[in-house]
Amino acid sequence: MPDPEALIELLRQSGRKITPQRRAIIELLAHDTTHPTAEDIYQRAAAMMPDMSRATVYNTLHELVALGGLIETHEFSESGIRYDTNLGPHHHLICTHCHALVDISHNFAEITLSLREASGYQIMRHQITFYGLCPTCQEREKEQATPANT
Repeated sequence: MPDPEALIELLRQSGRKITPQRRAIIELLAHDTTHPTAEDIYQRAAAMMPDMSRATVYNTLHELVALGGLIETHEFSESGIRYDTNLGPHHHLICTHCHALVDISHNFAEITLSLREASGYQIMRHQITFYGLCPTCQEREKEQATPANT
């Protein structure tokens, strides 16, 4: 979890004003490990500050990504881009049912690409994603598969 003041200082050093809206967005991000979408952040921020605009949320998220204070994590589902406050090397587990996304720390140093496989790309970072059913969804499936006792 990043220090909210570090994210605020990052914006300040880049010449951006620290508005109450930006501060609220940063506080939400700093205390969220669920990898929220921009819409998730907007909904939470708007509940705290009804005059919060979507544009403010989207712009602030894009600024934090550009400044290196936040990482975009692409989930290939209808929820789209999710934002990750964990800037260290890590990977993810994604539930294919409820789309919960969890950080995992595991060193996959043995996984590399040959020059040919990299197709000329300069690799900046990598992420490995595992897809499966989270424990909650597994339990729901068991309950749905078990006929109710009458």
